[in-house]
Amino acid sequence: MLEKYDFAIIGGGVLGTTISYWISSLYDSKVAVIEKEPNVGMHTSSRNTGVIHSPFYLNPDKKGKLARAAFLSYDMWKKFAQEKDLPWKTIGTLEVALDESQHKILEKYLSWGPKNGMDESDIQLLDGRDTKKQEPNVECHSALFCKTDSVVDYGIFTRKLKEESQRNGTKFLVSSKFEQVKNTDGESVLVLSDNKQVHSKFVINCAGGYSLDIAKKFGLVLDYGSLHFRGEYWIAQKEHTNLAKTNIYSVPNYPDFPFLDPHWIMRVDGKSEIGPNAVPVSSPETYSGYVGNIEVFISKLSEVLTSNTRKLLLNPDFMNLVSKEWLSSISKSVMIERVQKFLPKAKPDFFSERGTAGIRTPIITPDGKFVSDVMELEGPNSYHILNYNSPGATGAPAYSAYVIQTLQEKGILDKKMKPKESMWNFEKIFQ
Repeated sequence: MLEKYDFAIIGGGVLGTTISYWISSLYDSKVAVIEKEPNVGMHTSSRNTGVIHSPFYLNPDKKGKLARAAFLSYDMWKKFAQEKDLPWKTIGTLEVALDESQHKILEKYLSWGPKNGMDESDIQLLDGRDTKKQEPNVECHSALFCKTDSVVDYGIFTRKLKEESQRNGTKFLVSSKFEQVKNTDGESVLVLSDNKQVHSKFVINCAGGYSLDIAKKFGLVLDYGSLHFRGEYWIAQKEHTNLAKTNIYSVPNYPDFPFLDPHWIMRVDGKSEIGPNAVPVSSPETYSGYVGNIEVFISKLSEVLTSNTRKLLLNPDFMNLVSKEWLSSISKSVMIERVQKFLPKAKPDFFSERGTAGIRTPIITPDGKFVSDVMELEGPNSYHILNYNSPGATGAPAYSAYVIQTLQEKGILDKKMKPKESMWNFEKIFQ
């Protein structure tokens, strides 16, 4: 059976679903979203902290596009939550510095926020005493307080956005895994796992942890690699949920690596969690255990060791970090010790249940370095978005609009749009 579309989007996460919404609301095009799971948003889009991040911590010179998308998307998500009656809590974030060297990083963040569009009044630099007045259980040298950070459930957001896209005519081909592509006469035939074939004039690849593998099937970035890192959390027992009432992040000790230092997170459902670590695993879906599928793990390890990405394993800072991350996975106490540096009253017996684990898949260059920003690649009848990591969920509404603009500039989409009724204003994003 051959189904024909103007656009086929591989990946039904928050980004792919949002792109489908924009195309279906701005054009009379036949759009399909190909998703291997029974519904959208079942992996990274649901397995995250749920924070709507304000982009004070993003370097405007290196991550300006992602930072701007996060800033613009804040109001877009808020409007969406209000119109659809979805949970939203504004709780704020404290980014804490433990010494003077980290304090200088906070000073840098203080200047980055306004450059990324934030109002100066929304971020404030506090000394240790003022921080303690706000959060009595926090010990630090200083902190940057961001008033606007909020928490939501991105999985629910993605599924609700799917409904909006479906109203515009988008077809979601769920339980259908992309296997291979055949390019013929300027168009593509996508072969799926359920013996379906999807004929599409243009393909957009935004498949998260699988996006690199899919790009390679289109003949792109064959000399790049990737690794998968699981981030684990522990849930505070109910009586310890209010140990802190805002999100508490710590300044990264390894800014060259795409990992997060441990933090305290307030969830939209009222729970509190600590984490994450960054445990190497075999696939984008190894949410438990230490290896996962042994054949897949050996294959991934072989890929790293026999390609240019093996250079990463010669980096002593990286190997030291990985060893510490393994320890924090095996031992809850090691994880708690890291959090105690800024939240000393946290004790291992306050946390008895594991939280939702998520996986980040950074791309590695041929010379063994992590790609620091999103990769956007043009391929045969296709456009590929790789390395779309945090704060990707925050920035999805505006970032996906940037994708539409790029396709317009390339002549793939007409600049003359025929908007249907839309909850977001496309033109306003580019004013």
